[in-house]
Amino acid sequence: MIINSKLLRLFRVKHAGLYHIFMLLICVLVVVIILPKEKRFKFEFEKGKVWMHPDLISPFNFAIEKSSRELESDKKEAVDAVLPVYRFDNKVTAIEQEAFRIDFDFKWKARFQEKTNRAKNFKAGIDLIDEFYKKGIIQLNNHYQKRKNADYYLTIVQNNVAASTNSSALYTPSRALDQARMAVQKDKSLEFSFLIDIIQDHLQPNVIFDEGLTQKLEQEAVESVSLYRGMVQKGELIVAQKDVVTEDVYKKIESLRKEYEQTGLFSGSRRIVALGQLIVVGITLSLLMIFLFLFRKDLYYDYRQLSLILFIVSGMLITLSWAIKVELPSLYYIPYCIVPIIIRLLFDARLALNIHILVVLIAGFFVPNGFEFAFYQITAGMTAIYSIQTLLRRSQYLVSAFLILMTYFICFAGTSFIHEGSFVQIDFINFAPFVLSVLLSLLAYPMIYLFEKLFGVTSDITLMELSNTNNPLLRELAFKAPGTFQHSMQVANLAEAAIYKIGGNALLVRTGALYHDIGKMRAPNYFIENQKKTGNPHDELTYEESAQIIIRHVTDGVEIAQKNHIPETIIDFIRTHHGNTRVDYFYQSFLKNFPDRIFDEQIFRYPGPIPFSKETGVLMLADSVEAASRALKDPDARSIDNLVDKIVNYKLDQQQLVNTDITLKDIETIKQMFKQMLMSIYHVRVEYQSMGVKIPEKPFVES
Repeated sequence: MIINSKLLRLFRVKHAGLYHIFMLLICVLVVVIILPKEKRFKFEFEKGKVWMHPDLISPFNFAIEKSSRELESDKKEAVDAVLPVYRFDNKVTAIEQEAFRIDFDFKWKARFQEKTNRAKNFKAGIDLIDEFYKKGIIQLNNHYQKRKNADYYLTIVQNNVAASTNSSALYTPSRALDQARMAVQKDKSLEFSFLIDIIQDHLQPNVIFDEGLTQKLEQEAVESVSLYRGMVQKGELIVAQKDVVTEDVYKKIESLRKEYEQTGLFSGSRRIVALGQLIVVGITLSLLMIFLFLFRKDLYYDYRQLSLILFIVSGMLITLSWAIKVELPSLYYIPYCIVPIIIRLLFDARLALNIHILVVLIAGFFVPNGFEFAFYQITAGMTAIYSIQTLLRRSQYLVSAFLILMTYFICFAGTSFIHEGSFVQIDFINFAPFVLSVLLSLLAYPMIYLFEKLFGVTSDITLMELSNTNNPLLRELAFKAPGTFQHSMQVANLAEAAIYKIGGNALLVRTGALYHDIGKMRAPNYFIENQKKTGNPHDELTYEESAQIIIRHVTDGVEIAQKNHIPETIIDFIRTHHGNTRVDYFYQSFLKNFPDRIFDEQIFRYPGPIPFSKETGVLMLADSVEAASRALKDPDARSIDNLVDKIVNYKLDQQQLVNTDITLKDIETIKQMFKQMLMSIYHVRVEYQSMGVKIPEKPFVES
C-alpha cells in the first residue's frame, strides 16, 4: 500500500497533466456508469398544451398504457367484484346441538322439577337450534360491511360445492335470537325466559369466513387486470402539429415514450446511449477542468480540493440517477441547490455558479421538460449563491433558504401562468416538492463540516468561527500582546475593505489578518507596538540577533497555529505576510556600522514564500501600511498619500506580488482604499491637509 501510494505521488508529480486527465476520466466513467441507459424521447409535451412538434405518426404497433389512477381504479373494481368466501362448519352444528340437550336437561331439573311440559319446551328449543344451524349462522365481517353496506353477497362452500348468496339470507346471532323470541312468544305454554337464555348461549357462527381463500381470489383478480386500454397501429396519426394534447392523446404519447425508452439490457441502442452520455458528461466536466486551469490554478493543482469538487459533482449526478431508477414521484424533490451552497462556502461564488450550471445542464437530459427544469434550478442556484455572498451571521442560512423558496415559488407561478392562462387552475400541490428540496438543502451545512475534515478545506462557516475575537487563541493574543492585537484588528479592517473593492474573499482576508501576527506572543516585548516606556530590549542585542527575533515571529506563528489546529488557508497568511523581504531597519543599521564585514544577507530576510493570491497579497500591503502609519507623528492627507504610495511601490519593486492575480488597476484601487481608511482612522480633514511629509524615523516596527 505504501509502495502504491509512493508510485501514485511520483506519477502525480512527474506527469501532472496525465494525472488530471486520469482524474477526469474516472469521474466521467463513474457518472456514465451510474446514469440510466434508457433512450430519451426527443419530444417535450404536456397535457392540455399545444403539440408544437411535427405530426406524430406511430412508428410501430404499441399498446396504450393505463394511467396509474386508472390502473388503481380497475384493480379496486376487480377486488370489489370478488365475493368473500365462507365455509359451513358442520362440527360447530353438532357440538352446539349436543350442548343444548345437556344444558337443557341440567337446568330444567334444577329449576322445574315438578313441571310436566318438559318435552314440549325441549322440542321447541331444539327445533329452533336445528333451523338456525341448517340455514346457517354467520358473523358479519366489518371490512365487507363497510365496503358493501351492512349486508353483502358472499360465496358459501358446503361439501365442496360453492353457492352465492346474500348475508341477509343467513342468520346472524342477533337475528337468530330475535327469531327465537318471536317463535317462543307465540306459545304461552312455553317457558320464555328459560328457553331464550339457553338458546342464546348456543348461538355460535357455523358459517366461517375463509380469509386465505378470499385473499387468494382477490390477488388473482388484481393480477388479471390488464395494464393496457387499447392499441395504436403502425402508421396511425397520434397527434397533429398545433393540436391540443388531450387526455386520450396524452396517454398515447406517454405509452409511445415508455415503449421507446424501454430497451433490452444488451441491445446495441443501449451502448449507443452510453456513448452519447460519455460525450455529454465528458465535454461538460472537461469545461469545468478548463475553467479551473484558467481561473483557479490553486484549486487545479491542489489534488485534494480538485477531488472534492469532482466528488460533489459526481455525487449530485449519482443522486439524480438513483431518483430516476427508484421512480421518485417528482425529481424536484432532489436538493439541487445544495451543490452551489457547498461550493460557494468552500471556495467562491464564480466557481459555484459555473459548477451549478454544468450540473443542471447534464441533469436536464434526464428529467421531463428539461428547459423548464433548467430555468427553475439555475435561477434558484443563483439566488443561493448571491444570498450567501458575504457570510456574516448564521441566520443567513435560514434567510438563504427562504430566498431560494421564494425564487422557486415565483418561477413556479410564472410558468403556471404561461401553461394555464388562469389564476384559479394552478395546482399548488405541485409546489410541495420544491419545499422539501429547500429543506433538504439545509443539509449542506453539516456536509460542509464533513468535507472539511475529509479533504482539508476551509469553509466560510469555519472562517466565521475563527474570526470571532472570543476565540481562545485571539483572546490569548489580546492578553499577551495587546498592541499586536490592536494592530491585527486595524490590518483586518484595511485588508477587508480593500479586498471587498477589488473582489475576493473578504471573510478569508479578515480571518487571516487577525491571526497573521500570533507568533509575536512568544516574545511580545521585542515588537514596538507592545513595548512600554521602560526601554527597548533590542538595545542589548546585536543587529543579527534582533533581526532573527523579528523574523522568528513568522515561524513561531506557523507553529502556534498548527498546534491549535488552525486551517492551512489561514496559516498561509502567516507564512506570506512578509514574503521574502528584508528587515530593513536592522539590515541598514548593520551596513552603516559594519560596512566592511562579510555576512549572509539571508540572516536579515524573512523565509517566505511570497503571497500567491489576491487575499494574501492584500494582507501583506495592509500589514506594512498600517505598521508604517503608526510612526507618522502628525498624520495628514499628504503624508498618508506618500506613505501608502511608498509602501505599495516598494513591495512591487521587491517582486512580492508577482504570484498574485492583482492587476495594476487593483493596485490603484487598493491604494485609494488604504488612504481613505487611514485618513478616517487618524481623523484627517482633507481641506486642512499639511503640505509637509513626515517620514518615520524607525521603520523597524515590522509587523
